[in-house]
Amino acid sequence: MPEPSPTPTASRTDVGSDLVHVIGLASDQIDALSDEARAALGAARVLVGGRRHLAWWRGQPGASVNGAVAPTVIEIGADADAVAQGVARALRSGGGPVAVLASGDPGFFGVVRALLRTVERRHLRVLPAPSSVSLAFARLGLPWDDAVVVSAHGRPLADALAALRTAGKVAVLTSPATPPEALGAALLASGCACDLAAVCSRLGTAEETVRELTLDELAAGTFDPLSVVVLLGPAGLPLTGWSASSSAPDRSDRVLAFGLPWSRFAHRDGMITKDEARAVVLSKLSLPAAGVLWDVGAGSGSVGIECALVQPGLTVLAVEASAEEAARVSENARAHGVGVHVVTGAAPEALADLPTPDRVFVGGGGLAVLNVALERLAPGGRIVATYAALDRAAAAADLLGNLVQVGVDHGRRLPDGSWRLEALNPVFVAWGPDVDDDAP
Repeated sequence: MPEPSPTPTASRTDVGSDLVHVIGLASDQIDALSDEARAALGAARVLVGGRRHLAWWRGQPGASVNGAVAPTVIEIGADADAVAQGVARALRSGGGPVAVLASGDPGFFGVVRALLRTVERRHLRVLPAPSSVSLAFARLGLPWDDAVVVSAHGRPLADALAALRTAGKVAVLTSPATPPEALGAALLASGCACDLAAVCSRLGTAEETVRELTLDELAAGTFDPLSVVVLLGPAGLPLTGWSASSSAPDRSDRVLAFGLPWSRFAHRDGMITKDEARAVVLSKLSLPAAGVLWDVGAGSGSVGIECALVQPGLTVLAVEASAEEAARVSENARAHGVGVHVVTGAAPEALADLPTPDRVFVGGGGLAVLNVALERLAPGGRIVATYAALDRAAAAADLLGNLVQVGVDHGRRLPDGSWRLEALNPVFVAWGPDVDDDAP
């Protein structure tokens, strides 16, 4: 049988009437465009772009005339779908070729997504420039293969806050509705902390600015709303968990449960907050949807990890004096697919530079730790502490205001098939200050 003829491939500088070239711009210089992009721009019968892109085009020599025919110009507004429909109509009526001007990489949170809803993929040729995010990290001298990118264009700001709590490196594409200063204010209000906040604006142009700031300066400033905000943090603490490992397990099928079996956590010689006591601790913590939680004397990290599972919006900081135990917290966090920041150091000294907590669990440490936690606790916050000895629990209850004993008997089957009860050592749980959700 004869070999099938290969499908002919057009030259990359051919500009057919049925093509839409989506051209990414990364600088003010037309010489920075490829030959293919310049050919597509020169041949366009329909030219699409935002106001800034069209102003750039009009400033180029001879831009307003395509041979003897001036191209039809479509300005991209807030409704990208309407623009995409206009492009599709131009192709159907034989009015092409079409050139679409966009910033950076048009396939990266760009117009390509909207165009694909009305234009067949085979009609699109995307000619990207470096994305604004890649330029932002380049200007800061940082790699970004491990970064999480969040867009605030028509999306909830809460998505960006959740990303920072579960990832150590985040880029946020801001918008007129959510400018950089609004992001800074929201970060401060949620109790987040960062090593670095940088606002990168008008990248690749003569007006490019890159400003490294504190969160306070970010919240108080005024910036170009169309910027990239790069955030590193919080506070130099190593992150473990799902975002630190591509091999993290899929938790999409997990169910909400308090008091996960202690056998699911690696631990040292049974030194772990047991299931039933942990369920009471989580209940008394009254976990908010967002904020900062300290797990002090973390041990295996079971309490902080389960808090992160129950409320993924929390920033969880596990403080542990033993380097071996701290490594075990990292192992357990990774196994459960959550983000936890591990602080290796003895409390209360290790608490000095941590962000203000909204909730604190104390699984190890004396009254000195409780006193520091009370001093640092955010208004409306709560502390929960567990003890094996009644005298220490009573002293903690004097400070916090509440105490309960958790006594548990586990059923064990006897050789004849009947059951007996095996008592576990009681655990004393102290908590406070009181908050509005307390029952009488």
